[in-house]
Amino acid sequence: MVGWFVLFCVLIFGTLYPAYYSYKAVKSKDIKEYVKWMMYWIIFALFTTAETFTDIFLCWFPFYYELKIAFVAWLLSPYTKGSSLLYRKFVHPTLSSKEKEIDDCLVQAKDRSYDALVHFGKRGLNVAATAAVMAASKGQGALSERLRSFSMQDLSTIRGDSSSTVPPSVTVRTSSKQSQPKTSRSASEGTGSSGKSCTSTAVMRSYRKLQVCCAW
Repeated sequence: MVGWFVLFCVLIFGTLYPAYYSYKAVKSKDIKEYVKWMMYWIIFALFTTAETFTDIFLCWFPFYYELKIAFVAWLLSPYTKGSSLLYRKFVHPTLSSKEKEIDDCLVQAKDRSYDALVHFGKRGLNVAATAAVMAASKGQGALSERLRSFSMQDLSTIRGDSSSTVPPSVTVRTSSKQSQPKTSRSASEGTGSSGKSCTSTAVMRSYRKLQVCCAW
């Protein structure tokens, strides 16, 4: 519970409060206030870095969290000016003496990080290309195996099925042959009906002649 309360106090008074006054210093373009808050942020960055390790190893120390709140208040107080004092007495001289070495280390770290990024990028591209080639080769192998699965027996059965089917020309011929007797029958039936009609007309004519002769 105490740790959360200390974290809340450091967040409010050690981060948000100085951030707002830093904004006012930038807005008003006051060089004195600007330098003051820049010194505070440098000291606070070092304090945050050290706090990460002291919270692990010194959290058992009596009044540890109370001392943290008191230290942040000492840094912010306009009477003690703790951040300005620490910066001028310790931080600025140390950074001035080690500035060239720090710059060289930063340049080397930047170059190494860039080389490492390029190296890992190339390895990643090679792995991706190898995976793509393997996937393509596996796909071609599966396709060739599926094509080889069609045996000669399957082809022979397909040919047998195609030969067993009757061509349409044969059916047309048979149908034409079957239609011929029907036409001849219809013709004979037509002739028979015409002959019957002729005999009936001849009988009617002879009957009419007999009626005329009887009338005379």
